[in-house]
Amino acid sequence: MSDDAEVTGRLLTAAREALEMFHEVHVDDDGALSFRHGDVPCAVQAMRLAEGLTVLSLTCVVAWDLPNDPKLAGSAAERAGQGLFGTLGVIHTERGMDVTLRYAFPAEGLKAEPLSTLLMLVVSTASQLRNELLAGTGGGA
Repeated sequence: MSDDAEVTGRLLTAAREALEMFHEVHVDDDGALSFRHGDVPCAVQAMRLAEGLTVLSLTCVVAWDLPNDPKLAGSAAERAGQGLFGTLGVIHTERGMDVTLRYAFPAEGLKAEPLSTLLMLVVSTASQLRNELLAGTGGGA
């Protein structure tokens, strides 16, 4: 196993243990973690950018197939500017809009409790945003 793989593997193990305090976590074939926070599916990956700089990347799919409404997209963009934990993305598809929340942060050396707190801040933001967006559309995904 390469040094990079060992470092990212340890970090993913720490993330899995931190997440398992609150969620059932699935380990994918490539080592990535996936879980659901309420109705929000999430995935965690680790990557080593440089010696001593290994990051976790958390992606939450906030909503999908929303109406392709410029007002709703503007509301999501405004909300994205208010966020401390994550970057909001709006993807336009033939079925409407999909909204994701991504957050990457250096995590090497974080203990389980602060790591779980940070991860829960992000996924809680994603769930809150999902509720706000769905309230603005009258339901949906």
